[in-house]
Amino acid sequence: MTSNNQDKASFQTDYVRLNVEQKDSVLLIELNRPEKYNAFDSLMIQELSKALTEYEQRDELRCALLYARGENFTTGLDLMELQDKVLSGIFDYPNDRIDPWGVSGMPRTKPYVVAVQGLCFTAGIELMLNADIVIASDDSRFAQMEVQRGLMPFGGATIRFVQTAGWQKAMPYLLTGDRFDAATADAMGLVSQVVPKGEQFAVALKIATQISSHSAPLAVKRLLQSAKQGTEQDPKTAFANVLGYLPDLFLSQDFAEGVASLREKRPAQFQGK
Repeated sequence: MTSNNQDKASFQTDYVRLNVEQKDSVLLIELNRPEKYNAFDSLMIQELSKALTEYEQRDELRCALLYARGENFTTGLDLMELQDKVLSGIFDYPNDRIDPWGVSGMPRTKPYVVAVQGLCFTAGIELMLNADIVIASDDSRFAQMEVQRGLMPFGGATIRFVQTAGWQKAMPYLLTGDRFDAATADAMGLVSQVVPKGEQFAVALKIATQISSHSAPLAVKRLLQSAKQGTEQDPKTAFANVLGYLPDLFLSQDFAEGVASLREKRPAQFQGK
């Protein structure tokens, strides 16, 4: 599905595999290789890392939305193009770059929404698992089929799929590569919401806009940091640190604005300060 281009500001023009645009404080990132089912070649991988890194670094951007042109989200990695490049470091990210799959590189601190439709295989599922919110159309079809190609998932599914769905639910799909539908993905907790075909972008954009317009950026960052610490490290560590986030938040301009907006019965205008 392609989004409406009205009232969007141009973000960058030097992308080939992506369309990247800013709509208010939301960064829209569209996978744009529909003739190849949006399969990730080395250029698309590099461009998605670049777009997400710019998103992380620009304060005026408060939420990112990843979606895809055409009937399908992605069939995963373009193994024919990547076969000779995987071991050459294409998936090694330095500390100043965002890894789209969140395995290495710079930690992402800002919210990230994904809208999927049609085929969503392998690396596409792992992009979902690394997102904060996933909206799936009811025609979505999923498969973590690396074992059918002589590989194992290496974009986070061996951990996040199991962590999200549970061992007994995840392993039948990880070990066989069998396909499953949107209802099954929803039942396993891999997606946030299933919507009718064609509505996934609009629903995802509404959520991304709500986050970027109504949620205080500093509070959102601290919330994500605490939640990730609890899931990626351990709950005990997260509980021990949760109160440590409060002093900076209580002293922030955003908190003062939140209280003022409550008192004055008006929408808050957060500045991320």
